[in-house]
Amino acid sequence: MYCTMSWATILVSLLATISRADAFAQNGHSSIQPTAGNILPTKTTLSMADTDTEKKTTLTDETTWRLRLLLNDITTTNGRKLDGQLFVVEGNFIEEDGYEPPQGLFTPTAKIVSSDEEESGSGGGMALEVSNSRWKLSEDPDDPKDGLWIWGLFKEPLYPFMLFQMETKELTLPSSIDGENSDSIPPLKLYAQIDHIRKMESVGVVLKSANLNVRILEQIQLPGATVDLFEEEKVGQISFQAL
Repeated sequence: MYCTMSWATILVSLLATISRADAFAQNGHSSIQPTAGNILPTKTTLSMADTDTEKKTTLTDETTWRLRLLLNDITTTNGRKLDGQLFVVEGNFIEEDGYEPPQGLFTPTAKIVSSDEEESGSGGGMALEVSNSRWKLSEDPDDPKDGLWIWGLFKEPLYPFMLFQMETKELTLPSSIDGENSDSIPPLKLYAQIDHIRKMESVGVVLKSANLNVRILEQIQLPGATVDLFEEEKVGQISFQAL
């Protein structure tokens, strides 16, 4: 009798243990099933990452830039001085393949602002008609280590500057279009050295405001030769806004 009761007790204990094990296995199985709470945060994160990627600014046709040029002390064809005249150009930085450092063209895309828009202020500034414009990323001339990326000493090249050049066409001033003494701004060749920052993990390319210069040609006569020297003279400022 004692043995019979013992085996019965053992059998009951085994059944109870198996029952508890089944219940535990069922709960464990359900705890790892995909749920809305488990999946949705992953989808939201990916969606936000895609959105951030779309918003990053680039030096390609995917980003349109608005350039504001505030010109001071510009001499018109009639000898009049212009001070504080704002001009606006919109366009894309287009990189040309096969160059290192990266370089290319700035291609205007915006329409020309009419004189009526300029006088009313709705255009935000007169539009310069660009005949040619180029840009080139540049290393820091005062920091020679920037060129060592070629030898694998840095992960990627450091280009803290953009060298920017813009040539404009002659621009007739709005106030003198119908007047007898018409006046205009002659073609300009403008230069700027711009601080170039790459924040690819967040906003993308950042271009800082910079001085806008023209180059004054000075010819020096030497025995048997003439040397052309260029001196840069500040005529305003340029700023950049990604649209």
